[in-house]
This record gives sequence, C-alpha cells and structure tokens, in this order.
Amino acid sequence: MPRGDGRLTHDIDPQDAGPQDACGVFGVWAPGEEVAKLTYFGLYALQHRGQESAGIAVSNGRQILVYKDMGLVSQVFDESTLASLKGEIAIGHARYSTTGASVWQNAQPTFRPTATGSVALAHNGNLTNTADLVKVVEEREGTGKRGAEIATSDTAVMATLLSSFPDRSVEEAALEVLPQLRGAFSLVFMDEGTLYAARDPQGIRPLVLGRLERGWVIASETAALDIVGASYIREIEPGEFVAVDAEGLRSERFAPAAPKGCIFEYVYLARPDTTIADQRVFTVRQEIGRRLARESPVDADLVIPVPESGTPAAIGYAAESGIPFGHGLVKNSYVGRTFIQPSQTIRQLGIRLKLNPLRDVIAGQRLVVVDDSIVRGNTQRALVRMLREFGAAEVHVRISSPPVKWPCFYGIDFASRAELIANGINVDEICRSIGADSLAYVTLDQLVEATNVPKDNLCRACFDGIYPVPLPEDDLIGKHLLEAPAHPELKVVP
Repeated sequence: MPRGDGRLTHDIDPQDAGPQDACGVFGVWAPGEEVAKLTYFGLYALQHRGQESAGIAVSNGRQILVYKDMGLVSQVFDESTLASLKGEIAIGHARYSTTGASVWQNAQPTFRPTATGSVALAHNGNLTNTADLVKVVEEREGTGKRGAEIATSDTAVMATLLSSFPDRSVEEAALEVLPQLRGAFSLVFMDEGTLYAARDPQGIRPLVLGRLERGWVIASETAALDIVGASYIREIEPGEFVAVDAEGLRSERFAPAAPKGCIFEYVYLARPDTTIADQRVFTVRQEIGRRLARESPVDADLVIPVPESGTPAAIGYAAESGIPFGHGLVKNSYVGRTFIQPSQTIRQLGIRLKLNPLRDVIAGQRLVVVDDSIVRGNTQRALVRMLREFGAAEVHVRISSPPVKWPCFYGIDFASRAELIANGINVDEICRSIGADSLAYVTLDQLVEATNVPKDNLCRACFDGIYPVPLPEDDLIGKHLLEAPAHPELKVVP
C-alpha cells in the first residue's frame, strides 16, 4: 500500500524549501549476481538525489517484476522483499518529483506492457516537450486506446511511447523515440533480456558506466559504482544510447552531442565523493571556497560551514584565508526527510530542529559562515539570528554559488522565480534582509573556472537565465502539467 506523502526537503529549515534534488537512477546487468541487492545498495548511495519514493524492477528473462513505494530506500525495501526479486537484470530509482505529484502512482520504475513483452523505465531529469509527446501518443494510438491514457509524469509518457510500437523491439522503439525527446533525461530501462541507458544530447544530468567482474552497471553518480564494487569506465555520452545483454555492450548515437552539464551538480546536488567530467566534486567545492576567499576576504576569527553541503567550500575558504576552520554547528541528520509538519509553537524553534550552535566555539567570535546557496533567505536569516543569540560577535555569510535568479526546468525543483530572494534586490539588500554583517557570493566566472569545465559546456541557467534547451510557453511546462484540473484537455489516468 502506498504511504502518505509529506513535503520533503533537503534544507536546514523544513519550512524553507530550497533546491530539491534531482532523481537517482541505477541499472545492472549481472547474471549470477543478486541484482536486486546490488540495486538496493546503489540506490542507497543515491538517496540524496531523491527521498520521496523508491523502486526496483527485476527481470528473470521471462518477466519483469516491479516493487516500489513511498519513502526512503531503507523504508521501502527489506531482506524478504529483495530476496523475492530474483533475476539477471535490474533497474532502480530514488525519486524527487519534478513533473507529476509525489504520489505512489508516479513512483518509478514505470512499467508498460509491449507487443512482445514489457518495459520498465527510470528517469532522472525533466522533459520540456511533454505536452507535445502526449499529442504524439494520441496521434499514434487514437483517443480512447490504452496508449492515449497518459499517466501524470513525463516518465510515464516516455514509457508509453516506448511500448506503443506493435512491430518493433524496445531497442528499435528507443531509437525512434529518443530523438523526439527535449530537455534533460538520463534514463535506465529494460525489457526481459536487455538493460538500456540513454542521456540527452546536452548531458544535463550525470550518468556513468561501470564494470563488475560479471556484469555492467549504469548509475547517476560514480559513488553508486563504488558502493557496489564496480570500476568506473566512463560517462554515458550526451546523445548516446547503450544496450547491454548476453552479446555484450553496444552503443549508438541518437543525436549529436552538445554538452551542457548542470553546474549546480558541482555546487550542491552530487555527493562530494562523486566524479563528474573527471573532476572530483569535493575538490571542486574546496576550490570554489578558495576562490571565494580571494574574491571576498574578511577579517574574522573562525570559518564554520553550514553542514553538510557547505563543508568542502568552508575548508577551502579557511585554507586560502588563513582563518582557522571549525565546526560551530551540530546537525541533526534525521530531520527533514519525511518531516512531520510541526505545530506553530514548535515551528517557532525554526532551524533548531536541524541545527544547534556550539556556544563554546562561537561565543565572542567573528564568524565566516559558508553555505552553498541562498534561495528565499529564510534559513540564513534564522541562522544569523541564532548565531548572534549564542554569542557570535560578527556573522559574515559567504555563499559558494552565485545568486539564484531563475528557476530550473531540467530536473531541479527550485522555488518559483517570484520567491527567489535574489530576483529583484541586490547583494547589499539581501545582506540587510538576513541580518548579516556582510554577504558575498562567488562570481559565476570563478565558479566555472573551479569546475575545470569550459563555460560553454555547462548549463548555468539558474544563475544567468540562459537556457540551453528552448522552453515552451509557461502553460506547457511545470511540475503539474499533466495533472487535472490544470490541463483538462489532456486525458490522464493515475
């Protein structure tokens, strides 16, 4: 039975939803191995990318079984469930919703019967032409037929398209469908005998290939390869389609590569122990901190991070500035995932549900507080106030990304543009709003240089408003595009 849904957040203050993570996908082809358990541990490593629901699909060569539910990976699966998922191929998904509500029906992998068997699909990213794809399905299948009944997520639309060819294999269908997709999509999918993967021509969301002794692994991040003992081979290239079966691994290009990897992966989304574009994320974040210290120095006594995402940049800032690094905030890691909404009395405690200052460390100190981003500013405002209450003499806030001024349409669920604090006021005004003694962001050019990736190969839209994949009209994009009553003309089923 599906569990109830709550508002999930990766923020310090559960009332101040910031940039919600993209999803995590994992796939494995490994005859003779416990593929469900490998997928479980792979998803465990990708849990930070999505905490709303989790699922695993397994094929034994004759049929595909799918098990999915609301909640964390560790809540959805147990030993007996994993033991029942026997096979040679598996795909898994940890979800944060960016198209379609956070409900059981939209949990992944998504399953569809085909003319010759079945297909299961898991998706990280967000399509920008979902409304057009719905029309394609309706034209192909005709109104009233199964294929025209589109579920309420872009993933389900893709799965329906892949299953809608009566005279083609899943592989042949994929090579027809993939060139029609627009936006960000890193996919793992499977039929009864083959594991597939594909990545959009811009390569906006990460996807990597790994090798087991007796199989292959495809995952959102290299950290998931590490946890299952797979060796990193390479990234799935932008515009590449990969198939793995008993004949081995084969690759085909369905579109020319035009790389635009998400720069926010380096700032916040990816695990610090992940490698993207041959760059260690932890090392990049330290380098951002060093550059931030050079750009925006301050006379202070102690550098402290907002844990955990601010830690690498704080280490870099301290090393470059010569100001000692310290831990001035203790984090409760068990608040904010499946968070129970507090009463008004408890809500007034604000971020103390998640963070508590170490008075002996911060009292009387001039602090540099390093965080990864500011979205609405509510969290930083409450944090500055709390640090002053615990005796901080000065609070200087340093942010390891530029001001977030534009929403993301490629798989990160930011606040709306109207809610973004940096949209419409300058840095000095934001500083006054949060009550800090000073505030500085790293500049976009310095952030780009820290990644060692050419600027033209990065998607920077949330910082500069330049979207690498054209966007449709406002009423044809958004998280709830396919859900009634927003678009009653689109026929939807749960």
